[in-house]
Amino acid sequence: MNTYSKPSKPLLTLLKIGGGVVEEEVALKQLLYDFSHLKGAKVLVHGGGKSASRMARDLGIEVKMVEGRRITDAAMLEIVMMVFGGRINTQIVAVLQSMKINAIGLTGADMNLIQAHKRPVEEIDYGFVGDVDEINHQQLQQLIELGTLPVIAPLTHDGKGQMLNTNADTVASMLAQALSQHYQVRLVLCFEKAGVLLDAEDDDSVMAKLTPEVYAGYKAQGIIYAGMIPKLDNAFAAVKAGVSEVCICDRKGLISLEGEFSGTKVFRK
Repeated sequence: MNTYSKPSKPLLTLLKIGGGVVEEEVALKQLLYDFSHLKGAKVLVHGGGKSASRMARDLGIEVKMVEGRRITDAAMLEIVMMVFGGRINTQIVAVLQSMKINAIGLTGADMNLIQAHKRPVEEIDYGFVGDVDEINHQQLQQLIELGTLPVIAPLTHDGKGQMLNTNADTVASMLAQALSQHYQVRLVLCFEKAGVLLDAEDDDSVMAKLTPEVYAGYKAQGIIYAGMIPKLDNAFAAVKAGVSEVCICDRKGLISLEGEFSGTKVFRK
């Protein structure tokens, strides 16, 4: 008797690169080259927080952060729109095009890709920060299937004409979860460190794996703090929602994804 086996989903690597990575021109070009040569479909999400903070300070605008999350008033929203949706996004697309990769730059407003609502004021007023409501994953899948590489800035919209700033790790995690309906998604959160460090001052103290229980303990002890908290919150949300694999690494870790991995892998339990 013949048995029917459902075909496995195709592989998709969703890479998120942080602000420290996008600021180094030579390293960024090498990372994009390495990424473009990974097997399977690809999506890239970028941050750019360091560039946005530098521009804000140059313009005399105060930069406010709470546990790695940016307070975005009207003036800061103008800056992140210029930096994320403008300079960084278009520069990455241009570099990829120079490598003969057919990339397309997008924000959450393009094709109604990521709709969000302004975060309600509770203990903290985050300003024009968006919490994601809906991912238009069908439209995104169509672009991917056409052979394009979407390059997505962490800007969302509320469907009423208001742009919102959303944490880039959150955008990457939510996109990975939505695209899991179509692909076997590997989410890679790439930044300037080799992985999650047990000692922030020791670059060799990479944790090979993290579970929710271990993470909660390290966070309570203050070993994991600041910008690593939203990064890991989003990593765990992704694996819990069915994303096949979540890795946190630097550029060298990205290269090794085809073989032995050298960064931090996040597990559901």
